Amino acid sequence: MAAHCSLRAKRLLLDPKFEGYKLSLEPLACYQLELDAAVAEVKLRDDQYTLDHMRAFGMYNYLHLDSWYQDNVYYVDQFGRIMNLSVTLDTALQKPREVFRLPTDLTAYDNRLCASMHFSSSTWVTLSDGTGRLYLIKSGKRGNSTSEKWEIVFNEELGSPFTIAHSVSFVKFDTHSVAALLLRVEKDELDTKGSGFHITLEWVTIAEISKEGDHRYEILKRRVLQGKSVPHYAAIEPSGDGLMIVSYKPFKFMEGEDNKSAENDDAEATKEKKDPLYYWQQTEDDVTITVHIPEDITKDDIKVRFSPDNICVIVKDQPPLMEGKLYSSVDHESCTWIIRENKSLEISLIKKNEGPWWPELIVGDTRGEFIMDSSQCSEISESLMHLTSEVMNPNPEKENPPCNAQELEECDAFLEDSASLCRFDGDTLKVTHVINLGSNQYLFSVVVDPKEMPCFCLRHDVDALLWQPHSDQPENMWEHIATFNALGYVQASKQDKKFMACAPDYSYAALCECLRRVFIYRQPTPLATVLYNRKEGRQVGQVAKQLVTTLEANDPILGFQATSERLFVLTTKTLFLIKVNSGN
Repeated sequence: MAAHCSLRAKRLLLDPKFEGYKLSLEPLACYQLELDAAVAEVKLRDDQYTLDHMRAFGMYNYLHLDSWYQDNVYYVDQFGRIMNLSVTLDTALQKPREVFRLPTDLTAYDNRLCASMHFSSSTWVTLSDGTGRLYLIKSGKRGNSTSEKWEIVFNEELGSPFTIAHSVSFVKFDTHSVAALLLRVEKDELDTKGSGFHITLEWVTIAEISKEGDHRYEILKRRVLQGKSVPHYAAIEPSGDGLMIVSYKPFKFMEGEDNKSAENDDAEATKEKKDPLYYWQQTEDDVTITVHIPEDITKDDIKVRFSPDNICVIVKDQPPLMEGKLYSSVDHESCTWIIRENKSLEISLIKKNEGPWWPELIVGDTRGEFIMDSSQCSEISESLMHLTSEVMNPNPEKENPPCNAQELEECDAFLEDSASLCRFDGDTLKVTHVINLGSNQYLFSVVVDPKEMPCFCLRHDVDALLWQPHSDQPENMWEHIATFNALGYVQASKQDKKFMACAPDYSYAALCECLRRVFIYRQPTPLATVLYNRKEGRQVGQVAKQLVTTLEANDPILGFQATSERLFVLTTKTLFLIKVNSGN
């Protein structure tokens, strides 16, 4: 059963007194590099007409940031060349250099998608040419022409065309593996009422196989998830043991021969589910437990041990029937037990603290069933009555009505108000954790630490909160690591926005429109001069700045990436570098 979780924001990272962004006219250094050949843009075909096609392929980011190396970006040009730009000094920019060339002639394919890549580690790359072929490449240390040498170690046709959503490199049981997530939008003949398409995420694991001294890479596992909307976020855990998906509509694993048996096992287990081991009731003062026992059991066969925080019930020298830590302390000297005529053991526990309701009897024990009597149900119903009503607004004359729809602005409305975040286990193929994101609109993802999963940014009220998944920390699986004040509200007003990003050090967030304009939102910084709030007359300690840059290009923006110092913006024929922060 999946655990329903929630995201806990850190109050120390929120600023309730944030006053907004001040438009700054300070000039930003902007450098541009003309490309030798145009970017290999693949426009949507006539049969790719749905919103999912637009989200998956029409809004594709053609510029790839290598988070393992500072200020290192890649793109694919129309000749199938993987081009790299590695920046050390803005005033001495080199032309993008070729690091690899796709072996296939892309112009020969009519139904291909855009080429895609993902940097699995500091020396491994997964690459797709957009025709349905996956390449695993050993790259050496990238960003340096002397050590970077891309070498194909695996390539295989994997069916219909796809783009690579994410990949990781890991070592398990002394075997090196690379796992990749492949995204497809496929025709669904059974879907007659919807768009006629469904989304698949194929989770492919490629492992190093050693046979008679021959080392080569082969596919170890292929698993497919299917859903009805393009995921906003999909990433494999660094260990390769699970994956996390943020999507508007849920995904589930498709039944293969191997997991059909698992489904059958689950069904059998459900059929064999036994009656509860015990039943329990409670009042404000005490707890009563009823346990059914065999008819031949006598009083001498039963041992019940009470302590202030624990209980142990043993029948006829068998392993304990009930044993464990009680939810709350009891007066153990006043606790009793008795055998009833219907051959049931009745145990009475006296609560040490009268009043508080126990949500469970023995901590972590799910073998019992709580029974609530009718009078308790009535009390709870009466206590909640004031929260419900049969009419929408029972008291319209009230000073503060619960909601006034006329006060909502257009940018407060969400197209998708029921997205969810799910964590899937790689062994059971089941959902282990679910978070209903509600109105927390997904904004963008960013890699802060390449050894961790990518972070995702969600709108919370007017702010944008950045969350870092920790797959190895069950108690802190999603950590709030940064806040971009009012960014949730600001981005909603940008009707033509195409891409969003932020610096890995959280110093700024940025978004770009489809053409030319780039908006940068800096975090609040202390002022060098004294500034007062005219309305309140108090001194302002720090100011957050908004900067706007207009690119000298008429081509649409195809790629957008942010590093701690620079913004990289890719158009069809030009790569722009915007110097946002000066290096330390």
